[in-house]
Amino acid sequence: MDTAKIEKRIGIRASTDAIWEVIADLPGWDRWNPVETGVEGTIAFGGQITLAETIEGLPQRQGVARVGEWQPYAQLVWMENRGLWFRAMRYFEIEELEPGSCIASNGFIFSGLRGEMFFDRNRKHLRQAVDSVAEAWKAAAEA
Repeated sequence: MDTAKIEKRIGIRASTDAIWEVIADLPGWDRWNPVETGVEGTIAFGGQITLAETIEGLPQRQGVARVGEWQPYAQLVWMENRGLWFRAMRYFEIEELEPGSCIASNGFIFSGLRGEMFFDRNRKHLRQAVDSVAEAWKAAAEA
């Protein structure tokens, strides 16, 4: 099965602890994240995450996802089945370059026929979303 991926990587001058703290505080996402708000749930394997997703140019939607992978100070991945032919994965990753300096990535991976079609139709909006989340995550972690 084919997949479609869009990602933004950004340098952040902060420790992995500080960057992860921003991600781990799910209710705090309202203070910094321009795309995912009202985030609630549990960061644990199989944990449920609920959120509102607001991507400019697309209708706002409520989402319910399951945590697929997570590693403290390194990664959070959740997955959503949006129908028989549409799966979406959302991820946040932190890679330490040296103490106090990291690369942070966030992105979407879509699979299934409808997932790929959604990606193709909305690539520009998805690009703006991952770029704005990266800049906001950087600002929050460096503050």
